[in-house]
Formats: sequence, C-alpha cells, structure tokens
Amino acid sequence: MILITAKTRKHLEANYLETQAAETSERNFDPRPVVKLFNPVGSQTWLLTEIEPGTNNAFGLCDMGMGSPELGYVSIDELAMLELPFHMGIERDIHFEADLTISEYAEQARYTGSIAA
Repeated sequence: MILITAKTRKHLEANYLETQAAETSERNFDPRPVVKLFNPVGSQTWLLTEIEPGTNNAFGLCDMGMGSPELGYVSIDELAMLELPFHMGIERDIHFEADLTISEYAEQARYTGSIAA
C-alpha cells in the first residue's frame, strides 16, 4: 500500500512550510492531521501533520501502543519496510478525516494513553 499519496504529500509539505513560517513569526499554527497510518496486527498508530520537503521524515502524533503517545518524527521509509505477521505491512486509513487539531489529539491521547481511545 502507498502510505503517502502525491496529493497527501503536497498537503503535508505545505503544512511543514507553514509550521516553519509560523515559528519565525511567533504565530500559532495547529494543523489537523492529514493522514493516519496504523499497524493492522498491532496497536501502533501515527497521525501525521507534516513532512519535510525532499525527505520522508514526517511529524505527528505517534502512539506505539505502550500508553504514552507523543509528538515526534517518524521515517515513512522505515514504516514502509516493516514486515508484519501474515505478510502484512503498515497501512493508511483511507477513510480518516481529522476532527481535531494535532494538539487536541495529543492532549486527548495523553489523557487516555492512546490515540484510538
């Protein structure tokens, strides 16, 4: 499965550039996640808001299923190479539409211990 489509990449890169601009102007930019990736045979979930142009380094809320989701970076290349049981790999939730901003998801996930909750 393609984890990041061309359309999604453009949106993620635009968010990255907006985040960089917001940091230099000291204004707040709190985007909604653009894509949700997940482990279909495990409890790992990633809500991604941006990707550095020219790379596959994405930023978002990462939940490794151990009760402490956190904001950080993840390599899309590394996720794509994971070989899971039953010949499966990390998947993209094609039906995902964010209801909250990334900081709202992060606050909720820290309180409940999981993105899924």
